Amino acid sequence: MGRVTPKSRTVLWPLQLLLVASLLGPALFFAYTAWDDYQRIVQHSDERIVRALDVVQEHSLKAFQTIERTIAETNEVMRGLSPEQILADEARLQRRLRRTQDTLPQIEAIWVFDKAGHPLVSSTILPVPRDLDNSDRDYFKVQVNQDAGTYIGRPITAKIGNIKFFVVSQRRPSSDESFDGIVAVSVRPEHFRDYYTRISRGLADSLSLIRDDGVFLARYPSNGNEAPQLTSGNSLLPAIQSNQEAGFITAVSQIDGIERRVGYRRVPGYPIYVTTGIETASMWRELWSRMSELLVFGLPATLGMFAISLLALRRTRSFHAEVERREVAEAALKQAQRLEAVGHLTGGVAHDFNNLLMVVKGNVDRLRRYAMEERQKRSLDAIETAAGRGASLVRQLLSFSRQQTHEPEVVNLSRYLHELQDMLRSSLRGDIAVEMRLKDEVWNTKVDLNELELAILNIAVNARDAMPQGGRLLIEARNMTLRDPAVIGLKGDFVVLSLADTGCGIPKDVLPRVFEPFYTTKDVGKGTGLGLSQVYGFAQQSGGTATASAEPGQGTVITLYLPRTQEAAADESVRMPEPLRRSGQGHVLLVEDNVDIAEVTRSILEEMGLQVTHVADARAALAALQPGAGFDLVFSDIVMPGDLNGVDLARIIRREHPSLPVLLATGYSSVAQAAMDEGYTILRKPYDAAELSTCLDRILAVVPLKASA
Repeated sequence: MGRVTPKSRTVLWPLQLLLVASLLGPALFFAYTAWDDYQRIVQHSDERIVRALDVVQEHSLKAFQTIERTIAETNEVMRGLSPEQILADEARLQRRLRRTQDTLPQIEAIWVFDKAGHPLVSSTILPVPRDLDNSDRDYFKVQVNQDAGTYIGRPITAKIGNIKFFVVSQRRPSSDESFDGIVAVSVRPEHFRDYYTRISRGLADSLSLIRDDGVFLARYPSNGNEAPQLTSGNSLLPAIQSNQEAGFITAVSQIDGIERRVGYRRVPGYPIYVTTGIETASMWRELWSRMSELLVFGLPATLGMFAISLLALRRTRSFHAEVERREVAEAALKQAQRLEAVGHLTGGVAHDFNNLLMVVKGNVDRLRRYAMEERQKRSLDAIETAAGRGASLVRQLLSFSRQQTHEPEVVNLSRYLHELQDMLRSSLRGDIAVEMRLKDEVWNTKVDLNELELAILNIAVNARDAMPQGGRLLIEARNMTLRDPAVIGLKGDFVVLSLADTGCGIPKDVLPRVFEPFYTTKDVGKGTGLGLSQVYGFAQQSGGTATASAEPGQGTVITLYLPRTQEAAADESVRMPEPLRRSGQGHVLLVEDNVDIAEVTRSILEEMGLQVTHVADARAALAALQPGAGFDLVFSDIVMPGDLNGVDLARIIRREHPSLPVLLATGYSSVAQAAMDEGYTILRKPYDAAELSTCLDRILAVVPLKASA
């Protein structure tokens, strides 16, 4: 809604306060009411869970006590009888056990097994199948080596029939306390499940009976799973395995995926727990029902008050800020249009200009290898110096227009600027003091270090020229989080690098143009006007921006906003592996459409001891890459005629010849940055023999060849 002046702020702050209060007051009241109601709902739910636990714990306790009494009664009936006597009197004993079973609805069957796991008598089958072997059942195996007391087994399916049950077992008593078989009572889970179904209404949404290892003996509601078991990720299992007697948890059921408030309690004297639960969704529905009644009356009034306050604030703010907003917007639009136009123009001429400089520098390198007079050497020096300045100008223009190929690295400015301090002092005069204020916890940023160094030097040189009588250059680095994109067009976490001088400052009418290329207030021959434009382009291409502030006679502050990165800075102490030494022989496929550049590059490569095959375009290069061609490297320009450029060629080679390294060269290309991001090595034009040799050494992981005789 525009920038607000101090005068208008005095008028606006009461309206802003009213606007905040119109929402914050009802919101706080609603939040407190919701919190208080939710606590009441949770308390009421816990009370229901406790009542349900009381009921199911009492039921389970009586059921298992009855089962234990049944086992004791069976042992009494069988006391003193040998296996042969039991088999001989099986019919009478079966009728006796059957009468006991018929009086207890939770019992499916009563069995007596000998010490080998074969049945002696059963309350349900006459005669028992003597060939039936239950020695592999857990309720039998646990009693063999030691008296396990009353053991409650896992739910199983009967070997005779398809009946599902769990078994409670005890050892048969013997005179010498040796193992003489067991008494096993088969218990129907349906007895507990039917009971849970009857009592669940009004008490709880789920009820269950669980062993202390997490195995369910019975559960309501049932999902049809034969023997579900809690896994290690369930929060109920650690609680019951730590022998806690009772407690509450809120968790998502691993059986049906429903979140519940669950209470659990140990059945006294047995390694089992009963649980009851209430769905949290029903608790939230109850809360929403209460809150909706409040919202019906409170929301319209709150929105009405907010709308009136907002309308008044907007009209007042619009009245005070309209003129200034239009002026700022118009100035920013004109500046952006000027910079965009220059950027397009720069990208258009950079490629051809760098190709020309490449031919100049390459031929200078070739001429230096011949004997010549001192005057001719001075002429070559002048040509090389001019070519270098031309390359620097193109680089600065490309950086300004955000079309320079960047090789970003993670850097911490606190450490990096300390290392740069000596270089800065050597670039400034002795009467200029360099002071640094660097926070210890400055975030990492990811930028092209060469471009960053050039940007700092450009700012420092401008500061030096603005302080002819000496002064101070203050360099600060700090963290900043930008939340309002309307301030400088950015939002997020940034590392802020500012350089402030105590020079003559910049007039207000000049300040908006300081980042324009070729704009300078220096005398003719003392500056190109590209220094600060490079700073601006570098910051923009790095994902940030640059700003300038100044007061005539009070100095200038140039500030770079560089985006924060979560990546860690490279460990400089890590040593790279020792490179291999190549033999001096190798075959390079050179792909270059410019004949002059191809000739220069060929001569450099051949003087390195490499064999060179030259082709003019990507299609010809692919044709040359036949099986057995024996190329060790493909060196290609990016911008070439035809339907494939150098990056397309590199991608095809990576796919079809993954072991063949590719080196790309460019003076300017809109796809060069994308190629670098994909991991390809880029050599910037114009390059000389030393730069090409270094790049080849790096990409081939070899040390340079010594000159051969």
